[in-house]
Amino acid sequence: MTQEIITLGGGCFWCTEAVYEHVDGVTAVESGYSNGRVAAPTYEQVCSGATGCVEVIRVSFDADRISLREVLEIFFVIHDPTTPNRQGNDVGTQYRSGVYFHEAAQQTVAREVMDEVNAKLGGRLVTELLPLADYSRAEDYHQHYYANHPEQGYCAMVAAPKIEKFRKTFTSRYR
Repeated sequence: MTQEIITLGGGCFWCTEAVYEHVDGVTAVESGYSNGRVAAPTYEQVCSGATGCVEVIRVSFDADRISLREVLEIFFVIHDPTTPNRQGNDVGTQYRSGVYFHEAAQQTVAREVMDEVNAKLGGRLVTELLPLADYSRAEDYHQHYYANHPEQGYCAMVAAPKIEKFRKTFTSRYR
C-alpha cells in the first residue's frame, strides 16, 4: 500500500468528510483547520472569521487503489469551487475552496486538475492552491460528525445530498 495524504477545504468539513468516508481507496479522513494566522485555533475562533483558518479535511488514501487525480475530481464535483468564501449558506473565509498540498508532486497534479476544471467552468474557479500550513486537528466532536449524527438537520439537508451526488457521479468509487 502506498499511503498518501492531501488536505482539502471545500466548505463545512462535516460535509466533505462525510463524502470521503464513502470513497473506496480512502483509508482515513480527519477534520481540522489550516492555512490561517492562528496556530491550533478552536472551532469558535475559526467561526469568528478572525483566524484566517479554513475548515479542512485531511484525506489519507491508498495511492495504489485511487489516484490523487481521482480524489481531486471528486472534490470538484462535491462542492462549488466558484464561490469565494462561501458554500451555500455557509459564508466566511473559513469556508473557502482550497487544495493544500503536502509535496511538490501533489501541487503539479492539482494544478493540472484545476486548470481542466477552470476551463469547464469558463474561468470561474476560485480554489486556492497552497502548501499546507499550520494544520491542527479539529475537536473530537467534529470527527465523523455525519456518521454520528445523520439525522441532525444540517447533515440531512446539506451533507446527505453531497453524499448522494458523489454516489451517483462516481458509482464505482462508492463504498
